[in-house]
Amino acid sequence: QVQLVESGGGLVQAGDSLRLSCAASGRTFNNNAMGWFRQAPGKEREFVAAISWSSGRTYYADSVKGRFTISRDNAKNTVYLQMNSLKPEDTAVYYCAARRYSTVRITTRDWDYWGQGTQVTVSS
Repeated sequence: QVQLVESGGGLVQAGDSLRLSCAASGRTFNNNAMGWFRQAPGKEREFVAAISWSSGRTYYADSVKGRFTISRDNAKNTVYLQMNSLKPEDTAVYYCAARRYSTVRITTRDWDYWGQGTQVTVSS
């Protein structure tokens, strides 16, 4: 069982940066792939970024590649999403997610644990 608590969202202007944090509790943290999803107003929840426990590789949606960076600090049981060069199109509720497995999937239904979400709003 994994519990996820997110923080770091806020209201920023286009071009600004934010760093989201997701603190995980539970003894299986090191066995879990971790990721970030987002849901914009009127849109379906979509994959943003993920990190594989088994390989250490990172994965990004094309829309954020080069701007966002996912990282994981196992000592602090925390995963981060550094978001640079934010655009109004990035406005969404951002959710931290974890899988029961070590490998990454990009489909929402393949993730087992979810944070409460944190709002990111980017103004023009």
